[in-house]
Amino acid sequence: MFAIFLTSGLFLGWSLGANDAANVFGTAVGTRMISFRRAAIFSGIFVILGAVVSGAGAARTLGELGAVNAIAGAFVVALAAAVTVYWLTTLGYPVSTTQAIVGAIIGWDLFSGALIDYGALQKIVLSWVISPILAAIFSALLYKLIAYFLQHARIHMFRLDALTRAGLLIAGIAGAYALGANNISNVVGIFVPISPFADISFMGWFKLNAAQQLFLLGGIAIAVGTFTYGKRVMLTVGAGITEMSPVAALVAVLANAVVLFLFASESLQVFLLGHGLPALPLVPVSSSQAIVGSVIGIGLVKGGRGIRWRMLGEITGAWVATPVVAILISFVSLFVLQNVFQQKTYIPVEYQLTAEAEQRIAASGIQTDRLTDLRGKIYSTASQFQKELSPRVTLKPREMNVVMSATEIDPIALTIQAVNRMNNPSITAGQKRAVLGLVGKAFTHRWQLEVALAEKSPEWKPTPGDKEQNEKIMLDLDYVCRLIRSTQ
Repeated sequence: MFAIFLTSGLFLGWSLGANDAANVFGTAVGTRMISFRRAAIFSGIFVILGAVVSGAGAARTLGELGAVNAIAGAFVVALAAAVTVYWLTTLGYPVSTTQAIVGAIIGWDLFSGALIDYGALQKIVLSWVISPILAAIFSALLYKLIAYFLQHARIHMFRLDALTRAGLLIAGIAGAYALGANNISNVVGIFVPISPFADISFMGWFKLNAAQQLFLLGGIAIAVGTFTYGKRVMLTVGAGITEMSPVAALVAVLANAVVLFLFASESLQVFLLGHGLPALPLVPVSSSQAIVGSVIGIGLVKGGRGIRWRMLGEITGAWVATPVVAILISFVSLFVLQNVFQQKTYIPVEYQLTAEAEQRIAASGIQTDRLTDLRGKIYSTASQFQKELSPRVTLKPREMNVVMSATEIDPIALTIQAVNRMNNPSITAGQKRAVLGLVGKAFTHRWQLEVALAEKSPEWKPTPGDKEQNEKIMLDLDYVCRLIRSTQ
């Protein structure tokens, strides 16, 4: 069943490849510096590498927006986004796959009554504004810098042509890698929490965890979409907005790759934060918006006279329509699948202010005296519980997240069958012993399992300031919880 439902994610990957490959090689193909076939081959190879090696960072932020918890729901969300992208791709517009999947997830949140994480949504929407502006700035600066260099270097025309072709290929490869790293979460990110895959190792040389296996499949789907249907949008980006010289095409691709990398690199974020510097959030930004911003930046440097404002207006209109259409398709499709075809599109998540949850909330510094009348009551959705909270207490977004995570009911009963099936190489011997020591115990909230494991072994205990280790612990916990649920 998972394989069948995953087909919508692969369709979305195909649609993304058909549309977003234009963002890394469109200017090169549009200026006829690189053939479409060559661009498609290199794009496919490095999209897959970027997805598998560096795709985890942006996927986590997308998961915060809406944790789709049923396979049928994930199928509909991916399908709604894919249909939206495919429809606009057939019209030749470089639409935002990020906007499509975000809209589809919001449709699921509204249908299921799940709580929308407005903090995560704000970060994503803000990236839609920042990314094209950053790309325009980078492309304008790079264009001026390269133009100044060429003016004084006096490179022979044939030599310049060869260098530009090589530069376009290298920049396209970098852009394809960044596209895979940043946008793979749009394709299969919603399937990660419900993935049944176990980690696999290849002769001890390297291993692929459950998420990376999904990223590999999604990356292949993107590559196929690029090769089979990407040419039309490439020509729109490469020549439809403004006339592009080969050098301008190179600059546009470079600026696009830099912007995608800034929003996808965990290493860069850790480095900047470690040195007290501001860092961009790890979110799946729109490569379509970034490349269009790059092209506009170059057009403005040239005086703006060559920009086809009508085409730009049509592209902007497509961007505005994308999330709205995806929300509607997602909501209606979820209703039909659940009520006509009797498929479970979401697993109800209940909330209850238990004594343990109240203690955890109070320990975080949040007053609970006004919540006493909520004790023992069970709420079937996050929105219902939040509606009861609002007139009693005023909570900041961080405090609301604390309350919701503390009260979420997630029954977990540890069995020996779950421990025996634990084959993830990431789980250490000490961590496995800690899990084994909890066999036979049941927990009402997931956080209770986290606390119990941390008490059993320091290898399960987060370390302040060690982001990489803490993220590993959270991934290991997700694996253990998925394993336990599959045996319950």
